[in-house]
Amino acid sequence: MRFTAACLLLASAPAALLAEAHTPVAIDYGPRPAYLIDKLPEGELKSKLQSCEGQTPARSDFSIGHRGAPMMFPEHTVESNVAAARMGAGILECDVTFTEDHELVCRHAQNDLHTTTNILLTDLASTCVTPFSPASGDTDAVAECRTSELTLAEFETLTPKMDSADASATTAEEYQGGIAGWRTDLYTDGAQLMTHAESIELFASLGAKFTPELKSPSVEMPHNGFSQQDYAQKLVDEYKAAGIPASDVWLQSFNLEDVLYWIEAEPDFGAQAVYLDDSYNIDGFDANDPATYPDSMASLYERGVRYVAPPLWMLVTMENGQIVPSAYANEAKAAGLNIITWTLERSGPLGSGGGWYFQSIADATTHDGVYYELLDVLAQDVGVVGVFSDWPATVTYYANCMGL
Repeated sequence: MRFTAACLLLASAPAALLAEAHTPVAIDYGPRPAYLIDKLPEGELKSKLQSCEGQTPARSDFSIGHRGAPMMFPEHTVESNVAAARMGAGILECDVTFTEDHELVCRHAQNDLHTTTNILLTDLASTCVTPFSPASGDTDAVAECRTSELTLAEFETLTPKMDSADASATTAEEYQGGIAGWRTDLYTDGAQLMTHAESIELFASLGAKFTPELKSPSVEMPHNGFSQQDYAQKLVDEYKAAGIPASDVWLQSFNLEDVLYWIEAEPDFGAQAVYLDDSYNIDGFDANDPATYPDSMASLYERGVRYVAPPLWMLVTMENGQIVPSAYANEAKAAGLNIITWTLERSGPLGSGGGWYFQSIADATTHDGVYYELLDVLAQDVGVVGVFSDWPATVTYYANCMGL
């Protein structure tokens, strides 16, 4: 496998990272949890977290690697997921899409190759559905390149990079950049893309469990005879072929029909299928008003759904200056649904309100310690069973300290 060579390179740290016996990696929090704890105001939460500074790090299923650890590593690469496993993420994610020849690969979106790989600098740029167009006047540079336009063999020739694009670029080389001041070359030397099947082998070798997300296609389905149900079924089939027990897999989709398909066609896997709730895209949706929900929590439960996964902000609100569970959180719990949420550590410094992921508690988001204040409410008051993070050590530390 291609990823084996990459892992042997990484293994120059202690011994072979991926031994034949599949020895799990050593876990290390690194400095970030302590940094965030230092930012907390004095109080019970800070004292509790400080009391755990000498604890032995342990893997936790409460801590989920979001595309690996993409705060510093290219998402959906071997390197990103090895980093997440080293931070104690007990569950790792492969966002799944498909190639022209209907092979499953790990990509956040079917149409993101222009920002997550070097495709524009290769001969495969000719496959892009929107060729690179330079910035001119008030017009930004644009491009769109899809996995579905490449065979698997072609996909495997690409080099991954940090997800970024420079809208002011006048050349394809400049377009590889991104946010001003953000280095896009971090840990990209020799970084390796993965097929979905390779991610299964890698994650198992790291001692982690699995949460693949079936991504919405950018092409019309069926695609050359490949239907949405074929797509959903192939995802399951690759776990079966690898001998992975259904109890170690949390299938995900924003498409409720995918979740209902798994519940009916693959009940063992469907029992843990996760409905990623994007109700926030519906006009008039209010997380604190159940009358605006497109589906009641009770109706989801009646159809066999047992896990829902909304973004962080849908689960909390402000009350008397405190972060408290939202009506959405209370409704989901009352219906008997398990709750997973996303994505911690994706907002950067929090002093200016935290952006999209913290929008429902912007007034409380004045310092980086709010990462832990929010996490504490999610764990203790909302009762979430897992949290996706771009830097899993933050969540792992909390889970170990709190005995989750």
